[in-house]
Amino acid sequence: MSATTLANRSLKKVEQRASHAALSKNASRAPAPSVRSQTGRLDAIIVPASRLAFCLQPAINLAARLDVLLVVLCSKQTRADHVAERVSSSPGARALIVDLPMTWRHPKFPTRTSSQVFRKANGYRESDLSAKRNIGLLLARLHGWNKIVFVDDDVTLSRTDNVARLAGQLDRYQVAGMILRNYPDNSVVCHARRDAGLPQDVFLTGAVLGVHCNNLPLSFFPDIYNEDWFFFAREAASRQLREVGEASQLTYNPYARPDRARREEFGDLLAEGLFALMAQVDPGVRLGEQLRAADEAYWSRFIEARHEVITKTMNLLRVTGDRHGDNGRLSSALVSLAAAQDQLDDMITAEDCVSFVGAWQDDLEEWQRFSSSVNNVGSTRDAMDFLQLSSWSRAEYGGVASQSGWLSNVVSH
Repeated sequence: MSATTLANRSLKKVEQRASHAALSKNASRAPAPSVRSQTGRLDAIIVPASRLAFCLQPAINLAARLDVLLVVLCSKQTRADHVAERVSSSPGARALIVDLPMTWRHPKFPTRTSSQVFRKANGYRESDLSAKRNIGLLLARLHGWNKIVFVDDDVTLSRTDNVARLAGQLDRYQVAGMILRNYPDNSVVCHARRDAGLPQDVFLTGAVLGVHCNNLPLSFFPDIYNEDWFFFAREAASRQLREVGEASQLTYNPYARPDRARREEFGDLLAEGLFALMAQVDPGVRLGEQLRAADEAYWSRFIEARHEVITKTMNLLRVTGDRHGDNGRLSSALVSLAAAQDQLDDMITAEDCVSFVGAWQDDLEEWQRFSSSVNNVGSTRDAMDFLQLSSWSRAEYGGVASQSGWLSNVVSH
């Protein structure tokens, strides 16, 4: 099927979908292997951390229960010494703790998607989440780890059998994850849709995302909101994405700052638009062909559809407020939606969308050449030197060094 045929077909029905569940397969009822078995065991849990250290306690406890190395990539409010204190007081825990300076850059990491060209469309968004996740992928390659799982620092996984299921899925599939329904992991616009009484599902995200890192080529997290959807776009397009159970995240107010919606809008528009297109295409069509169908005509239509979604949501929220009163949440949601709509109408064009998708594909190609050449270096020190990260430490519980060589207290290098 040609890109032209796909484009013509895609223009027949252009809309933002309430659910993308059809792009993944639920494997939650698959038999759970033992967490100690080769099939059910992870090599590392990697946390891109930016919150205060106490938020990491669930991840520390999980890693200890599973006897798995915890890797914490720290920036913003996360202080490495505070994380180390918690690890050293948590029975069974051991961790590699890395400081990521705000100025960190690696000469081999692709930069097209984080270029100045897209700053206006991105609402001048500043985030190091994509960089941390890409660092995590390379740490796995450098250490020879097969199976890792990314876990956000506001997430709790209560069931170790689901973690084992996730690890088991990585024997056959490169990517598997969990759904966060409590509290729902959605964008500001999608939270508002739910508050307005509209259907709104939750899809897999990077909040709990397992990756088999010795299956090549590795995908790439671009510097944009919804970077996780871009990371597993190939798996979603081919219906090779596996969902394994649920996790929960801390509640928060998505409408606390209108700029949140503004900075999410470009990434949310792109991800929703691409995944809506994938749902209309046979999974046997390669992702590259599908992306060629997302031309300027498609994005012009999807921008219109997105505008309609935001407008309809705002109207329904106003009706709800008129009927039942406003406790402050509805008015805050309206302010956030107005910010998203302004960003969409004034700062984002169909040409921007096409340009970003092209930059993402170029970055991905460069990343896959680079990451495929990265091999096990044998030591954490060598791995950190390769990544040009000079501030890191290792910590474990208690006061006795383990036979594996983990230090009994925090040692800076």
